[in-house]
Amino acid sequence: MESLGRFWRTNVKKFGVYEKVLPVQTTPSRKVPDHIIKPDYLTDKKIIVPSVPEIKDVNQIRGMRRSCKLAANILQQLNKFIQPGITTDEIDEFVHNLSIEAGAYPSPLNYNGFPKSVCTSVNNVVLHGIPDLRLLENGDIVNVDITVFFKGFHGDCSKTFLVGDVDDRGLELVGVTEECLNIGIKSCGPGVPFTEIGSKIYKHAKKCGLTVIPSVLGHGIGEYFHGLPEIYHTINTYPGVMKPGMTFTIEPAITHGSEDTVLLEDNWTLLTEDGSRSAQIEHTILITENGAEILTK
Repeated sequence: MESLGRFWRTNVKKFGVYEKVLPVQTTPSRKVPDHIIKPDYLTDKKIIVPSVPEIKDVNQIRGMRRSCKLAANILQQLNKFIQPGITTDEIDEFVHNLSIEAGAYPSPLNYNGFPKSVCTSVNNVVLHGIPDLRLLENGDIVNVDITVFFKGFHGDCSKTFLVGDVDDRGLELVGVTEECLNIGIKSCGPGVPFTEIGSKIYKHAKKCGLTVIPSVLGHGIGEYFHGLPEIYHTINTYPGVMKPGMTFTIEPAITHGSEDTVLLEDNWTLLTEDGSRSAQIEHTILITENGAEILTK
């Protein structure tokens, strides 16, 4: 693995100047105190995930606002924390500790066996990167995907951070990805087909000469981590329309290169097949009577 890692850690000028990465050694999973309430996938309590997109009542929406606000606050604190020379494992520790201090459970931890409290995806890693001991380098981009389980509800958001001085192609990639998310959110509202989100995002990315990675989907969220609807970020035929009270994530992953990806043997880390960088950004939104409210803002 080390020799393969050295092979991959090269500058790729076709898509800009950066270092391709593969996973390296990491640390054990972090501990959660007994007093922290655990999500259903770690307890005997089983949450029934609705078979159709859930329309939440006033109390459920209040719970979603609490969890999403906490997730957003933790994500915001990373702005000053992330810099060249720290490891993604240190990001994991930072997010883990802030979650526990707030009385929340870091949702990714032990979800279907995921070993860490947050996902960190650097450069050519599309998503579900496992925090490890690689030092972040000047010029990297890193997506940090935070979900917390707080008072019975999950709140989910992510951002791609710039590490030091990022080249122009990297800045373009992150900027267009943020634009794609905003365009997707602005397309939302009661009675709007779910297909509109992907259509608008795809068209903007293509206009900018970039590619949407189609295997990355948004999802319904609430007392459950993942549920309906599935949110596609490219042209699709997903059925149904948005209704007030629905909560779901929009989380496009955009790249300079091909839409093709490779899943590593850890069954989590997803890479771009051609080594191009990928950027992602995510919000949890609520459909209202007049449009959409960003819960993780």
